Amino acid sequence: MKPEEKIILTPRTLNQLKFNDQGLIPSIIQDDQSKDVLMMAFMNLESIKRTIKEGKTCFWSRSRKEYWIKGMTSGHFQFVKGIYYDCDCDCLLIKVRQVGSACHTMKRSCFYRKLKT
Repeated sequence: MKPEEKIILTPRTLNQLKFNDQGLIPSIIQDDQSKDVLMMAFMNLESIKRTIKEGKTCFWSRSRKEYWIKGMTSGHFQFVKGIYYDCDCDCLLIKVRQVGSACHTMKRSCFYRKLKT
């Protein structure tokens, strides 16, 4: 991130965010340029702080019980352009510059399947 785009996490902002009983908040990841929704993952307070510090998305893995930075194994990093929260303060929208695929299936987005109606 450029210095003028630095994200500041204030106590007031933290107090507004509503984490679930497990201390998690859903985070929707969106491509900053194309506006495509790339993925959804959970974050806790520490992963939000790590995301801001590193400038790359960091999530909490519920199954592995550990932090993971998107791209550490694949090289398909997500560089944070902005972090927003919704009107209910219970969901984050993170706009990123995606390098490579967002999905572990090597698709650009995790949302590549359509429910038939």
